[in-house]
Amino acid sequence: MFTGIIKKTSVVKDIYKKNENLFASISKEKDWPVELGQSIAINGVCSTVKSFDKNSFLVEWMPETLKKTSVNSFKKGTMVNLETSLNLSTMLDGHIVQGHVDTVGKVVEIKPKKDSKVIKIKLPSQFMKFIADKGSVAVDGVSLTVVDTGKDWFTVSLVSYTIENTNFKNTKKGDLVNIETDVLAKYLYKLMKK
Repeated sequence: MFTGIIKKTSVVKDIYKKNENLFASISKEKDWPVELGQSIAINGVCSTVKSFDKNSFLVEWMPETLKKTSVNSFKKGTMVNLETSLNLSTMLDGHIVQGHVDTVGKVVEIKPKKDSKVIKIKLPSQFMKFIADKGSVAVDGVSLTVVDTGKDWFTVSLVSYTIENTNFKNTKKGDLVNIETDVLAKYLYKLMKK
């Protein structure tokens, strides 16, 4: 489990396919502690550390992850958001994020507003029932508040700190982003359907 508060940004050092799985080596700072089997959210995708050395760690994604996330679009040099999983002493600053991406959205508009940006993201309309105005959503693993919604889109506003400390500093129109809707909304929807 995660909070959606990004701890580091990094880059994809190497990426390759073996059989049906995708492997990515992610650069890390020497003093950033990593353990075998540790869960790290990479652009919001909960990923398990398969191996590591002092400069990087390796993760592996299965076909289900490739189908539902943007990791297929990663290449050498892609900037990614990193967050380590919660522990009992972690403050819950963002919202409850599982690292279980629901779908991929597409950035269709970016409007600068002084030191902030408003980003409009289009996604498959069946996921809009889980996205509410002023509710929470994770975009590329970043916990954000929804500003406005439409039939198949929503907007989020990014303050300067978020822009400077995540991969949103490089985001442009047409980019694909991982979307994880609010887990509480999903459970409520399922309960109400019964």
